[in-house]
Amino acid sequence: MSKQKNAVIGEKSKKVGMDLTEGSILKCLLVFAVPIVVTNVIQQFYSMVDLMVIGQYVGATGTVAVSTGGEVSDMVTPVATAFSTAGQIYIAQLFGAKKTDKVKKGIGTLITLMMIMALVIMTCTIIFSSQILRLLNCPSEAFREAMEYMIITAIGIPFIYGYNAVCGVLRGMGESRKPLIFVLVAATVNIFLDILLVAVFKMGAAGTAIATAMSQFGSFIAAFIYMYINREQFDFELKLSYFKIDRPAAEVILKQGIPQAARSMLVRFSMLWVNSSVNSYGLVASATNSVGNKLQKFLEVFLTGVTQASGAMVGQNLGAQKAERAKKTVWYCFFSCMIISLVLTVFAWFWPREIFGIFTKDPDVLDFGVIYMHILIMHFFMSAITGSFQSMVTGSGFASMNFLIGVLDGVVCRIGFSVLFAYVMGMGVVGFFWGTAFSRTIPGLVCFLYFISGKWKERKLLTE
Repeated sequence: MSKQKNAVIGEKSKKVGMDLTEGSILKCLLVFAVPIVVTNVIQQFYSMVDLMVIGQYVGATGTVAVSTGGEVSDMVTPVATAFSTAGQIYIAQLFGAKKTDKVKKGIGTLITLMMIMALVIMTCTIIFSSQILRLLNCPSEAFREAMEYMIITAIGIPFIYGYNAVCGVLRGMGESRKPLIFVLVAATVNIFLDILLVAVFKMGAAGTAIATAMSQFGSFIAAFIYMYINREQFDFELKLSYFKIDRPAAEVILKQGIPQAARSMLVRFSMLWVNSSVNSYGLVASATNSVGNKLQKFLEVFLTGVTQASGAMVGQNLGAQKAERAKKTVWYCFFSCMIISLVLTVFAWFWPREIFGIFTKDPDVLDFGVIYMHILIMHFFMSAITGSFQSMVTGSGFASMNFLIGVLDGVVCRIGFSVLFAYVMGMGVVGFFWGTAFSRTIPGLVCFLYFISGKWKERKLLTE
């Protein structure tokens, strides 16, 4: 009887996504990656709308308030992505191995764990918002608005985690198109409310924060409604027993998610340190760094989308015992990312002032922005190398290696190179830009060496 049920669930699951273990590798990768890339582009675009609107209607003070006030949200979102990715890889390996009887427990456990985390983070952020901004050396001119922005956006943290949990489930099962619809809902809400609350009602950073929180609510509701409408395909039930934490599933998700979250936190903390240090150089340096950080995140979504797709594809193929196909997937990912990096380089080198001009009219910030964009070119290529070969680390479920990469990227390299360039070599604020650009050199080398070593073939699967 249980075998018949598993077979039924397996058939239903196929309708949700695509089987990434069959067919042309490049075609599978691109078909699966393109919706992820577009989703990430739209997601970053509507988050950049905050800076675009605030920069045009409020000025440098508003830009700094939104950027600094959004640091916590920027820090905890990668944590949500980390646990979402952990659930995605676990479900991908289960899906590839056809162990559909465990998928239901994995889904319920993932959603419950992530919502508990979100509520704790939201509460702590609201309580300690003032202290956090002081640690960030937030300029006094922007302190009040930054605090308003931080508190309001903290309310949206549970929606961020809920959305990421559902998307992790979908992508693990080979479905990358539906998250695109969810993020389109969020983008529409965000852009409309940004213009209404900031440009029309002159609410400043608080208006931008409300628009952001409501957009996150919109994407979460859209994702949840999709799961409920298609509940038979997920074996989903809207009752408390469904969200009961299954211990074996929780152990896998936590063992995978905690190191990835720690890695993300280390990277973010190092970025907070860099941003705090840059803020001490004054408003122009702070505004340049604020805009530059947003641009970096936006431009790199083209790379991260492909590497995310590669990680899920590697997971499914390893679960299906197709190691050679997993290996070829990584190589296709690498060459695709290098092409993307070349395209990004052209834009960063020839039109840096025009790109920065989208966010600010300040001539001093524009001049500084040209330097920032030229330095960013190196970061594109380092991210392409690291992300491509790291997809094998992620897809194979090697959580401790991901943690090591985070230590190297977030602490050793980012802070180490920043100190070297800014203080030892006396480059000042530009040294911090170079430190970030060099931060992924050693992690990239480690990921590459692990990949060519073939040790990933010997790893025990998460499904075993």
